Amino acid sequence: MAKASSILGLNARNHLFQSRYNKKTGREIADSKLLTKKFLAKNKIITPKLFGAFTRPEEVPAFNWGGLDQNFVIKPAEGYGGGGIIIIKRRISTDEFLTVNNLKIGIDDLKLHVLDILEGHYSINSLPGTALIEERILIHSFFKRITYQGTPDVRVVVFNRIPVMAMLRLPTSESSGKANLHQGAIGVGIDIASGKTTNAVWHDQVIRLLPGKNIRLSGLEVPHWEKLLLTAISIQIKIKSLNYMAVDFVIDEVRGPMVLELTARPGLGIQIANMGGLRRRLERVEGVEVDSPEKGVRIAKDLFGARPGGSKRDELTILENIEVLSSTSKRIKVLAKMDTGARRSSVDREFARKLGLLKKKNILWKEKVQSALGKQYREVIGITIWLGGKKIVSTATVANREGLRTRVLVGARDLKGYVIKP
Repeated sequence: MAKASSILGLNARNHLFQSRYNKKTGREIADSKLLTKKFLAKNKIITPKLFGAFTRPEEVPAFNWGGLDQNFVIKPAEGYGGGGIIIIKRRISTDEFLTVNNLKIGIDDLKLHVLDILEGHYSINSLPGTALIEERILIHSFFKRITYQGTPDVRVVVFNRIPVMAMLRLPTSESSGKANLHQGAIGVGIDIASGKTTNAVWHDQVIRLLPGKNIRLSGLEVPHWEKLLLTAISIQIKIKSLNYMAVDFVIDEVRGPMVLELTARPGLGIQIANMGGLRRRLERVEGVEVDSPEKGVRIAKDLFGARPGGSKRDELTILENIEVLSSTSKRIKVLAKMDTGARRSSVDREFARKLGLLKKKNILWKEKVQSALGKQYREVIGITIWLGGKKIVSTATVANREGLRTRVLVGARDLKGYVIKP
């Protein structure tokens, strides 16, 4: 588990990030599912179809309840924590439906539930609310063996246009088919770099297997992972007043990822699912300039992704011949120093320039480092190397290595799993 200093608490979330980086206009969009849908539709971002929206009691009897699809969801537009959601899986008669937890419910009951939502029974501040009826998606085949009746979702927390943490939420029988951790759903951490699941928690307790089934919850690869990350950043770029947020996705079997909702106050249980702290991650990307979704994804994968390395049988000497990929896709051989005392790899400035690695699109951010010359700011660039026969996609700081024996230094982040022989 992460150090206590890296954990984000409720007060720190509210005062250091949520209130500081989220403006009123952005919070209003995220707090209302109806405004979120209008925003997503305007920006041509796929979201579940909206069948109906109610703002006044007189709209309830006038709605065509008989024309509802077999699968649909009724929810409050201003709901919080999963309350007030009814999930219908099929119609069983002209005026009766079956919920995902196999309870029969009539049209009159649905009407009363909508009226409760309008009266503010499920809104954040108990104020009069808005009720929505939207489609229930066709669950992607990836999820069918690991979910209970309801639709799983994927939450991606984005700060400063960089995805910092993500998790998969799996409905259970206890959560009545809803993907809400407080109601008994399972939270599964996701590695930002690969989209593979890591740790799982249920009621804040770490679990390895899906309850009731002999299925490991780690090592599962979430479909459309790259698209999820790119979409999450694209949304934040369009809502400049919401710089700290979570994007919840559902994945349809046919249409792929769809945005379910936005959250201006992401819950903190995602830290337990990932066995890591949010605060440290947020602080690491605070102030980093990101001008495109692709750049935000690249930074996230480097900073927060699991680092694949060699096996313990892979041995390296302190000086090794490696290959570096140039901007023209040529593999250039160069002597490099293996240095586990350096956190990140480093490349000589002139060598990087000759390989075309100092082009603007390849400079990810600037990093403050302590060297023999004092504190300096160095560019961090994307780099691809071949070391010990293995391809490593990583980042490196740019430094003046003139007069040194090697033009490249390979740091500890890229040496995990290797044994260095003196």
